[in-house]
Amino acid sequence: MGSDPTGNISRMFGILDEGSGLALRGTFIINPEGTLLNAETNFYNMGRNIEELLRKFKANLYLSRKKDEGCPSKWKDEGDKTLKPSAQMVGRVHDALKS
Repeated sequence: MGSDPTGNISRMFGILDEGSGLALRGTFIINPEGTLLNAETNFYNMGRNIEELLRKFKANLYLSRKKDEGCPSKWKDEGDKTLKPSAQMVGRVHDALKS
């Protein structure tokens, strides 16, 4: 969490409303190498969900070690079912999660 009194960071991430001078609610997960892993932007009056943010954070940690896997939307912790992304998986994620 950070403060951005000049608007420079908000402008850099594309969440500054120049007309009002207000920043939208942006949440960004950036790895230690500086790579943006997740970005979410909500309007001013939309709250964020800390449980979902932590799930995404843990999923990114997991995927940094398991680069050939994918964490589906219901993935919460190591040991939960993951997927092996491929062209054959397109449109069949739900079926893959049933087995």
